[in-house]
Amino acid sequence: MKITFIILGFILLLFIIIQVYITMSTNNTETQAYKVIKVEEAFEIRYYPATLMAKMNSDSKSYRDLGNTGFAKLAKFIFGGNSEKKQIAMTAPVHMEIGDSISTMAFVMPAVYSINNLPKPTNPAIQIQTVAPEFVAAIRFGGFATTKNIATHQAILEKALEAKGIMYHGNFRLLGYNPPYQIFGRRNEIIVAVNENDFIGAN
Repeated sequence: MKITFIILGFILLLFIIIQVYITMSTNNTETQAYKVIKVEEAFEIRYYPATLMAKMNSDSKSYRDLGNTGFAKLAKFIFGGNSEKKQIAMTAPVHMEIGDSISTMAFVMPAVYSINNLPKPTNPAIQIQTVAPEFVAAIRFGGFATTKNIATHQAILEKALEAKGIMYHGNFRLLGYNPPYQIFGRRNEIIVAVNENDFIGAN
């Protein structure tokens, strides 16, 4: 019995050490730049400058299916599946958008790259695009991004925006900041585009 407890204690300690290492590594990951324009009780308004992204389209109708089909293909691109067989650093967050006909998943490219020097994907399904600057409303939540808590926080954001009289447009999007094997310190966000004319003076 004592040996069993020792083994379990060692496994638990190893698990904690691994999770601490993963969390520290995630905290050191390059994150997409943005500027907070306004902070409300339930959400904040952000300005995102133009951003270079690797995107792929999907006919998925759920974030789970989109993640399953898109992540591996985009990861293959940054891990050497490109014209230069070059390793491209992983950044955060991963962008996911569920549309009526087309859904998309996108990786933000590191800031050292431009459209001119980024290696080209070998997979023709992956598109490299410079996404236009935008103002968004964002709400943050922890834990794993399940269908239920995604829907819950989207509803909270919708209600809060309507209460403030802030107009929004386009699809709501999910931003994921952590690898699936990270247990603690997870960060997820729901964002939606807002009318830039309402906030452009604050940028």
